[in-house]
Amino acid sequence: MSKLIQLVQKQGPTYAKKAVDYSKPRLQTFLYYAKTELTPPLPTDIPAIVRGFSNLIKSATLARYRHLTVREAWKNTLVTVEVACWFFVGELSCIVFKD
Repeated sequence: MSKLIQLVQKQGPTYAKKAVDYSKPRLQTFLYYAKTELTPPLPTDIPAIVRGFSNLIKSATLARYRHLTVREAWKNTLVTVEVACWFFVGELSCIVFKD
């Protein structure tokens, strides 16, 4: 057991430095995307959101979904399932933690 402790004391700092060096650029990339993607919409974004919803309704009434490729339809299905799951997770957390 003492050999293991000596080995950890000897090589632990080098492995810790390697782990920090490995994770630093990935953490910076995560923070960049977190700042841009996780911010709430600004008041200037509202017209674009309304336009997007109106385009969605217009494409649904004109049945444009029939012209999607299988890949696009699959992606849309996965996004819908993800949004539904996050909705149910949020509802479940409200029930469990009783705001």
